[in-house]
Amino acid sequence: MQIRLSDDEALVLSDWLDRVMHRKEFAAVVDDRAVWRPLLTISGSLETQLPQIFSSSYQEDLDAARGRLVAGLGDFGAETET
Repeated sequence: MQIRLSDDEALVLSDWLDRVMHRKEFAAVVDDRAVWRPLLTISGSLETQLPQIFSSSYQEDLDAARGRLVAGLGDFGAETET
């Protein structure tokens, strides 16, 4: 199996996984222990393929990638006002 991500997608996903994977709230969502194996594989693969995570401009690169990805979403995932 092969999954292709853009550089922006990979950077943002890697950051998100790093931030949420070890939270109790996230662990509660993973209702099948076997799912941890592919999550750890994906996270580890991203970390080894992204030299940006060691860059002094990491946060700026991440913010720019987030901006580009969000711009391409249109209204999808945007909060609606009630």
